[in-house]
Order: sequence, then C-alpha cells, then structure tokens
Amino acid sequence: IPVTPRILSLTPDFSTSTLNLKWSDNGSVFPYGLDAFWQIWVLRKETMEKVTEVTYHSKLTHEDIILSWNWTSDLPLECMSHYVKIRCYINVTHFGLKDWSDWSPAEVIPDMDPSGSGVFPLDTVVAVGSDVTFCCVHEEGQNITNMTYGSKPYPMIQLSSRSNAIRVLNASASDTSGTNVVCRFNNEMLEGTVLFVGYAPDIPQNLSCETPNFQIIKCTWKPGRPSGLYGKRRTKYSLFERTCGKNVSCEVNEMNKELACGFPVIPDQKIYDFILGVSNPIGQTESSVVVDITQRVHPKTPEKLTVSGINSTSVHLHWFINGSFAEIRLLCQIEISSGHSEQKLHNISMPGGKLSSYIGQLNELHPYTKYRFRVRCSAADHFWRWSDWSRVEEYTTSEAPPARGPDIWRERSPSGESLKIFWKPLSLSEANGKIVSHEVSCYLLEKPLEHKVVTEPSNSTEITLGKNDCVISVVAKNHAGSSPPSRITSVELPSDNVIIGQAVAMGNGINISWDSHPNVTCGYVVKWCRSSGSEPCSVDWQKFSSSTTNAVIKSALFKPGVRYNFSLYGCKSTGYQLLKNITGYMKELPPKSAPNFTVEETSSDSILVKWEDIPIEECRGFLKGYLLSFAKGEKDALKPRLSESGNPELKVNNITNLTQKSMKILDLQGKTSYQLELQAYTAGGLSPPNSLYVVTKEDSVGLIIAILIPVAVVVLLGVVASIFCYRKREWIKETFYPEIPNPENSKALQFQRNICEGKKTLKTLEMNPCTPNSVEVVETQSAAPKIEDTEMISPAADTPVPEDGSDSEMENHVVVSYCPPIIEEEISNPPMDEPGGSSQVVYIDIQSMYQPQIKSEEPETDLVTTAGYKPQMQLSISALSHSPVEQELDKTAGYRPQANTNAWNMDTPDSPGSVESNNENASFGSPCSINSRQFLLPPKDDEDSPKPINIGWSFTHLFQNKPND
Repeated sequence: IPVTPRILSLTPDFSTSTLNLKWSDNGSVFPYGLDAFWQIWVLRKETMEKVTEVTYHSKLTHEDIILSWNWTSDLPLECMSHYVKIRCYINVTHFGLKDWSDWSPAEVIPDMDPSGSGVFPLDTVVAVGSDVTFCCVHEEGQNITNMTYGSKPYPMIQLSSRSNAIRVLNASASDTSGTNVVCRFNNEMLEGTVLFVGYAPDIPQNLSCETPNFQIIKCTWKPGRPSGLYGKRRTKYSLFERTCGKNVSCEVNEMNKELACGFPVIPDQKIYDFILGVSNPIGQTESSVVVDITQRVHPKTPEKLTVSGINSTSVHLHWFINGSFAEIRLLCQIEISSGHSEQKLHNISMPGGKLSSYIGQLNELHPYTKYRFRVRCSAADHFWRWSDWSRVEEYTTSEAPPARGPDIWRERSPSGESLKIFWKPLSLSEANGKIVSHEVSCYLLEKPLEHKVVTEPSNSTEITLGKNDCVISVVAKNHAGSSPPSRITSVELPSDNVIIGQAVAMGNGINISWDSHPNVTCGYVVKWCRSSGSEPCSVDWQKFSSSTTNAVIKSALFKPGVRYNFSLYGCKSTGYQLLKNITGYMKELPPKSAPNFTVEETSSDSILVKWEDIPIEECRGFLKGYLLSFAKGEKDALKPRLSESGNPELKVNNITNLTQKSMKILDLQGKTSYQLELQAYTAGGLSPPNSLYVVTKEDSVGLIIAILIPVAVVVLLGVVASIFCYRKREWIKETFYPEIPNPENSKALQFQRNICEGKKTLKTLEMNPCTPNSVEVVETQSAAPKIEDTEMISPAADTPVPEDGSDSEMENHVVVSYCPPIIEEEISNPPMDEPGGSSQVVYIDIQSMYQPQIKSEEPETDLVTTAGYKPQMQLSISALSHSPVEQELDKTAGYRPQANTNAWNMDTPDSPGSVESNNENASFGSPCSINSRQFLLPPKDDEDSPKPINIGWSFTHLFQNKPND
C-alpha cells in the first residue's frame, strides 16, 4: 500500500477555467519500472459533489518525479469552490497484498469573496458552435432577477446560494465588438461580460515569395475565411526562415483579399525556406514555401521615362528602376501607340545594374506622328513577372517630304475652254507633315503651258486650255519638301452608246459592276456626285485596276435615301472614255411623301384619278410602283388610315407601270362616299399615304328603272286582272253581284238566334215539308172581285191613301195558318205603257186552316205599311181594273223589303200568347216565320219580262250583259 500522495500545487487559470495539478510520485522508494496508477477526483461546492474521476498512469523511475495534470471545467472556476484529491496504486507483482493508498488532503480553489459579484468567464473567446456556460455571482443579500445573452433572456440554473448560471448552446459568430452577457439584480444593479465567437485560422493559400529589387523578399498569400476576431484577439502571422533561423512578425490587415509580409535579403543567400505561422485565441496553423530569389524577380515600376528624337523616324527612350539587378539581365518592353495605327510592342534586352538608368532606341517610326510610349521590365533569363507599366510619355516625330503625290481627277467645262482639276488630301501617314500648298502645272509635249500654286485648304483649281489638251501635274508640299508628281491627261475620248444602269444598295456602300473592256489599259475611274439638292455637288472618285469589274463604293459622305450619280471612265493610252452612267443609293428608304393626286371624273360606278411624279429628293430610293387603296368611308379626322383600319371592304390596286399616271376605279356604288389613298413604294418601304374623299354620282338610270319596274308590274297586273275579269264576267257577276241576290247568301236574312228559336241555322228557304204557322198576307185592295180561295181579308180599319203614294197607306192584316197544297196563279203582264219597273210575280194563295168568314164588304186600302209579308213586285192583274192610286203605286214598283220592321212583334205565332190570340191584326214577327215553297221572282231567262231601268251608273254595269252578248 503506497503512502498517501502529496499535492504539490493546484493552480487555476480563470481565463480558460483550467486547473493545473502537480504532485510527486515518490518513485525513489520503489524499484525501477513499476507501474503507478493515480486516481484523481474533482469535486465542487461545499457538499463535495464529484464532478469528474480520472485515472492517470505513470512509470516509476526510482527517482522522485513531479507529475502534472490539467483539467478544464465546464463552469467558470469563479462560480463555486473546486476541490481536488488523489490516491495511488502501485502494481508490484512480487509483493503480497496490494491496495490503493489513502486519499490525499483535498486542495481547494475557492469561489469569489462573499462581498464580491460578477459574471464569469470574463471576456472569453470561443469557436463558432461551442456551448458556453456563464455564471453570475452576487453578494450576500442580493437576488438575481434575470440573465441575458445578447438581447435574449435565458433560463437560469441555480448553482449555489450565491450563484446562478445560463447555458448558451451552439454559439454563432459575434460581431466585431462581441456579444454581451448581462446579469441583473433586484436592486437594479447589473454585472456583465463579453463573449467573442469566431473561427480558428485557415491554412494560408497560394503562399508565394519574390523579390522586387534584391533587397527585400515579399511573401504573399490568401488568408481564406476571416476569423471574425479583431483587435488584440485578431489572427497573427509570423514568417520564419529555417536556414538562418530568423523569425519576422507580420503586420497585416485581415480584411484584404491578399496579405503580404516582407523578409530582408540575407547577403550571399539565394535559397530561402519560409514557414508562415498563423494563430489566434481559438487555434493556430502554418504553411511553407522554398524559393530561389534569382528566379523570382518582380521589378518595381520604371520611373522617370523620357523621349528624345534622333530623326523623323527614330527616337531614344530613358528610364530608371529602383533596385540592384547586377546579377541578372533585364528584359524591357516598350509599348508604342499612335492615333492612326495599332499598338506595337518592342522588346529590349540589357544587363542589369545597381540603382542605374536604362536606355532604348526605337526606329522605323512615321514622320510627323504623335506617339505615346510606356515601359515595363522583367528578368531576362528566368522570367517570372512583368513590372507594372510606367507612366505614358508622348512625343511627335519631325516632318518628312510627302510619301506620294495626291490622287487627282479633272473635268472639262461644258464649253470645253477650261479644265477643272481636283485632288484628294493626303492622309497623315502619306503627308509626313503639314501640307501647305499644291503646285499645279500643265504640260504640252514637255513644255509647260501654265503653272499654279494653290494653298491649303483648297483641293481644286481651274485652268484655261482653249481647244488644247495637255498633261496635268500636281505636287503636294510641306515644310520638309515636295511629293512625287501626280499626272493625268485632259484628253476625253468620244463615247458611243453609253450604258445607263442602276447600282445595288449594300447598306454600307453602293455596289457597282461593269463589263471588262480590253482597250482599257491603265484602269477604271468611278466618279460620283450627289444627284440633286441644295448643297453644292462634291465630286469624288475612286480608281481601280484594269482587271476589276465590280466594286463597293464607300464614302463617309454617303447618306441613306440620297441618290448619287456615278460615271465609269476607262483609262486608255490616249485618254479617258465615258463607258457607263449609273444611279444608286447607299440604302433605300421609303418615299418621303406620296404623289399628289386628284379626282378627274366621277360617275355613279367609277372614279378616275390622276397623280403627279414624286420629286427625286423625296423618292429616297428606286420607285417600284404605287398602291391605290379605296373603301367606303366618310370623312373623319379621327379615322385611321385605310391600311390600318382593318376594313374588310378595302381593295388595293398595285400599279407597277411607272409611266401610268391615272387609273379608273370601277364597280362602285352610286351616291356613296369613298376614301381613296395613294402610296408610292421603293425597296425601302411604303410612303405615307395621300387621302381623298369622293362621293360617286347618283345612278339616274337605276333610279328610273327602280321607278318604272314597279309601275310596269302594277300596270301589267291591272291589264291581266282586267282581261281575266272580262272573260269571267258572267261568273263574277253571278258570284259577287247577281241581279237578284240569293236569299241563302244574304246576310239580311240571317237574324239573331233569340228571334228564331229552336234551330241553330235558318231553314226558311229550304224545300222541307211545311210546318203550320201563322202568316199575314198583305194585298192591295181594289174594287175588283176577290180571287176565290186565295186570300183571307183582315178586318183592319180603312185608311185613305194620300195621293202622293206615301207610306201612310192603309194595310189589311190577316193572321192565318197555311199548309200545302199551293195554288199558283199567273198574273198577266201589265200594259206596255206602265213603268218599266214591273216584273212577273208568281203569287201564292194560301188556304186558311181556320176557314175564317170572309166579309162581304171591306174597306179599300192601297198600300200596307204597317206589318207583314210584302211581295217583291206590285203587278197588275188583267182581270182587275186599276185605280189611279194603283197606277201611282206601280211607279214605285221594283224590289221591296219583305216586311215592315216597325210593325214586327217580338212574340212569334208559335209562342203561347200568340196562339190563343184572336187579334187579327197581330203580326207574326220576323220574316223567319214564313216558309217559302217557291221563288217569288221571275226566272231570268224569261225574255218577255220587262227589264228594270236604272238611270244611275253602278259597278255592276261592268259585268252587265249586253243585249247582243
């Protein structure tokens, strides 16, 4: 059993909540090589609660060795008291009983003073995602109300009577100032601490070292993810060189994307082995690199660049580089640029020097040109990196004589007396300086005829030749000299059958083609000028070789929609000859306006329109045709164009014959408003429309026809109806207008049902067996003897008849019942001198079934006016004598009503009241009380019966038979 271990020290590290325990193993009393086991307990609080138990192993060496053990608490050490005690076990194989030693006396780390308070741990740093416990210790007599992490309150855990704790899980990265932990007391006091949460440093990426001047080595790297820790907790870097053992601390700004650290060059050392160390409170890491500084040269930017001229095409450049490059060769690159040429790079290799200037020469420059120069350098033998470009230095080379003569052309005046010479300005690369003048000379057989000096900026002149021809020479001059002469002859050969054509627009130019001419030996010239316009015509030309047959003419002066006239000349040994005239556009556009058009003539179904030509300036392209559109429409300022209206009746005529200037629109409607639109079009599109509103004339022929056709139809129908009625007059007369109406068809005999009781339809005129009934027979009384057995005379009162034959005549009323047999008596015709209104009547005598007693004397009456049946005709009887009254009555003979409605009695003889009545004067009511057995009117085919005479005209005369029909 070992002796009780003795704790030498128990040291707390409050910043990390770590305990460091040290004790002696007492190995001197034990043999060498024994295994010792140490059991360590950590306890908390006054109650000595065990927090952890650890077994520590060691080897005894027969010497007293001090052992050490560290333990980190999950709680700040300030929150409560911590106790540590140990015991030992020695594994001795050849001894007997073995056991643990006694526990050592407990060593204590006390908590805070009872009079103190605070939040722990103080300003600690942890990694993102850590779990952290904070405790709040208060004084005696205080109480903790709450604890917050950031702005969020957390539930408290009571540790002791004086301390409470909160636990923050998976802490997220804090901001630059950390996250506050606050503990509030009941007396409105508070305590707090700050927690810094960040990341351990990343391994540096892309570590590289180089020297800019062989005086210092500059190492650069990318830091990776930021740690999120700043100030005294920031990530720290150090550069350690293994060969010489020198360490350099690096001051860097971690916010930069790339960090750098300098290390001084050690004399006579070319190889360097660097270790870059990185650390912060959370962790540490490192990266390494080995470099040969002679192969990692990155010179600084060249300085003090200057340029000096040698001649018009050569210059010297001077510059300075800060550094000692005596051990290597330098490669320097010069960039050359000018306004009229591309950038060029010129490389110069030279030996390095120590803090020295360098010089380079450039040749083959262009005279009178402004150049821009800049320089950069690098190691020539082991290229690593170029230095940065120096600042730009500008320089203009001196002038030189023009490189060539100007491009010239000539045109003879219409009169042929003078010649105008044109030349194009030389380009900057050809002028080699500022052109001050042009010398124009005219030679005839090498003898000068005229000489002129034309100063800038004129590019043409005119000389008088008369009828002569000569060779024109033009020379350009600047301050350095004259150009070679340009020559052209004034001879213009006659032209026959000059071709006229159109050029094709290419969008960026005008394509012109021509046939090859074998007689053309010195090329072709295409000359052009604007077709028209207010601006003066600017002559331009372009020359081509004899083998060329087409070209795209381009010019900065070309404008879309402008017509240009081109002339093709062939150059022959004896002069120039016009071969072809061409018109063209760089780009065709829609016409600027439509033609002006008018209506020349209108009719009911057509409109004749005429239009004018469009001015060339407004065509803006080759005219392809016209579109004439028309549709019905009234004039309206807000109405859209025909082409945009979507009118289904819209009709469009495409006129492709450009010589046609009129058109007649047919098949229109009369007296109708039409909208007309005329547009011109080119390959570039349609012009804006010109509109007119026209109303066609009224169609008079159609109106006349529209009137005549209905009239003719009516007349024709009338004629047909008349012919039909004439041919069918008998049938029409019998059907609609008989001489004697058919009682069956007469509505006068169709009475109301309450008058004729018992049957739905009147049967008065049907030939049925006679039903006994009462009848009142009325006759005109005379002095003649009575026809026996034919009439029953009523004892009515006599009433004298007035002479005028009025309706006040006396009537006899006899009420009888009758039944067949019927006795017919024919009454002879009246004398011929009587009125023609008489007709033959078949009179019916009725034998009374009651056999009344006939009186011997009866009053004489001429006319019955009160009631009863009346014969239709009053006829004379041959056996009777006529009184004057009867003669007057004969004058009124003709058709008469069958009854006097004033004497009708609504009580029919069939009623009970009338059957028993003995009133002889009683009327038997309506005509329906009579059953006729025979027509009372004469037959129509009796030729001897007199015809009625009617003085007035009636519609029936239309259908009246003529005697000879």
